[in-house]
Amino acid sequence: MVVEAPAASVDAARPGAYEEENVHAVYEQIASHFSSTRYKPWPIVERFLKGQPDGSIGADVGCGNGKYLSVNPGVYMVASDRSSNLAKIAALNHPPHSALVADNLHLPHPPACFDFAISIAVIHHLSTPDRRVEATRAILDVLRPTGTALVYVWALEQKESRRGWDEGHEQDVMVPWVMHKNKPKKAKRGTGAEQAASSAEPEDDGPKTFHRYYHLYRQGELESDIEQAGGVVVEHGYEKDNWWAIMSPKPSS
Repeated sequence: MVVEAPAASVDAARPGAYEEENVHAVYEQIASHFSSTRYKPWPIVERFLKGQPDGSIGADVGCGNGKYLSVNPGVYMVASDRSSNLAKIAALNHPPHSALVADNLHLPHPPACFDFAISIAVIHHLSTPDRRVEATRAILDVLRPTGTALVYVWALEQKESRRGWDEGHEQDVMVPWVMHKNKPKKAKRGTGAEQAASSAEPEDDGPKTFHRYYHLYRQGELESDIEQAGGVVVEHGYEKDNWWAIMSPKPSS
């Protein structure tokens, strides 16, 4: 049985290089396999998206395979992901929405240009407190003054899950992703982008294990990051072993 392990200490001078090795490079290699397991919207994300008025324009920051882009046919979304293979899958699977390659800390959008945004299970991959706050601020910066954004991060407090994490556990961990010889059928008959992404994945017969860096959020930590980033917490809660929050830019005084 493959289990998670504590993460190695991050070099304070090179957190970007640490994430490149322990997050970005991994998702490039597992993109097709990862995509084949991501297809059902989470209830609160679906509620948030379907609550947006027709004609709204939104951002999906860290879109993965783009499974949320088509939830509300009345809105248009601009998606981005650090993984070029996942961005290709998202763009091909969910027209007319667009998807591009971008870093969460350096979004290529003008300030205050979106009515809403989502960032689902992404910010927990940033390896320092400052970078997690900075990623939160980057999302707030692209929202219009009346806009809102929904953010999800993995929770530390999930003792009822198969992982069993809870208070007292390490917050910075390496989580395994195991790819077996027999990949899911959905991946085999996937789009051209999924097939192209799979060409970057291991071809040997045995299972291959990759490890991804995660920061597990304590209760209240996400809300604190939002406040440090200059945002306002509109609503927050817990779902599927994640802490989530809806945030908005702080009104100008």
